[in-house]
Parts: sequence; C-alpha cells; structure tokens
Amino acid sequence: MPLTEFALIARHFSALDRAPGVHLGVGDDAALLAGPAPGQQLAVTVDSMVEGVHFAAGCDPEALGHKLLAVNLSDLAAMGAEPLWATLALTLPAADDSWLAAFSRGFAALAARHRVALVGGDTTRGPLTLTVQAAGQVPEGQALRRSGARPGDLLFVTGTLGDAGLALRDPPGLDPAARATLRARLERP
Repeated sequence: MPLTEFALIARHFSALDRAPGVHLGVGDDAALLAGPAPGQQLAVTVDSMVEGVHFAAGCDPEALGHKLLAVNLSDLAAMGAEPLWATLALTLPAADDSWLAAFSRGFAALAARHRVALVGGDTTRGPLTLTVQAAGQVPEGQALRRSGARPGDLLFVTGTLGDAGLALRDPPGLDPAARATLRARLERP
C-alpha cells in the first residue's frame, strides 16, 4: 500500500524542521516561522503542479497562472495569514512567449487582487512543472492549525467538494455544460 502524503512526511521529513525560529514545521497547510515584525509569524507554503497530473495538457495558460497562485493563497487563508510574497519556479519544455504571456496574465491578476509581490524564482527546461512558494503573516498565536479543529466546529468550503477531481477524471457521458462547469472548478479555484 502506498504511503499517504502525511505518512510520507512523518516517516521521512518530520524531524528535519528543528531550527530556531520554526514555530510549526512540516505537516500543516503552511509552516509558521518567526515573523518579519514583532508580534507576527511568517506563514510559508509551497505547491507544485505537474502537467498530466494536476492539469491537462493544453490547459488554458491564463487559467493555469491563476490556479497555481490560488492553491497557495488558499493554504495561507486556511492558516488565517495575510498573503505578502511569492516565488515562482517554472520547468518548461520550451520557452513559448505567447504561453508565458497568458500564464503571467492569470498569475498577475490574482496577485494584484491579493496584493502579493512576486519576489523571485527559477526557470529550467524539462517536463511542464510549475511551483509557487508563498508567504504571509499572521498575528503570533492566532494561526489556524489543522490540529485545532474540534468536534462541533463549523467548517466552511468554497465551491462543491470533488468537482476538480471529477474534472481530472473527465468521465464519459457528461453533458457539455456539466463538463464546462467542472473544468472551470479545476482551472480557476
């Protein structure tokens, strides 16, 4: 039986987060580090998306730019953090200027909406893989952690659970309107 994400982290990486300034290490929506200002903690998260795994080949690059940043902003929001900065790493089969322009538009529009500055990154050649690391701040001691959930708490979600996963599977027999709705949930969370 393959390891789940959390079992893999616990087995191979959970002991590697021991350092001064680390308030919460691996295993939650974001790490919590000593903050940039007194009374603040820095929340840091990173997500990668791989073509054929997290998005279909030929996916609209503008929607993809939006989605890549959105999944990271979602992690910061889950912790109660205000987003500040992001870094972007692109592994591209080739530098396609029109694809990059569209991708950048989607990324930039969402970054502007949430006042997130792109502060660095990396580019390399290879199979299409996109990675964002995002950081935000949260008042010390006020981060929302997965371990803080208790029976009886209210949980809030946006959209319909499972839509993006169903869009990835693209089951036969869906009418075009349902397929378009699912695709929108996958590409523009």
